[in-house]
Amino acid sequence: MGDLLRIDCDDCAMQHTDACADCVVTFLCTREHDDAIIVDVSEVRALRLLSEVGLAPRLRHRRRLA
Repeated sequence: MGDLLRIDCDDCAMQHTDACADCVVTFLCTREHDDAIIVDVSEVRALRLLSEVGLAPRLRHRRRLA
């Protein structure tokens, strides 16, 4: 399995803030509670390109510090 970016809203320091409404994960996916979203490297590149040209909001996920 290649490099993966795992985004879990429960790990995000931005959870329950105004940033959630404009998060690329919220924008692209509807998720069930306790489900993580796994994005492979090629998908991360595609999301970055979409963001750079203004077609999707930038990724705001920030891992919480323990």
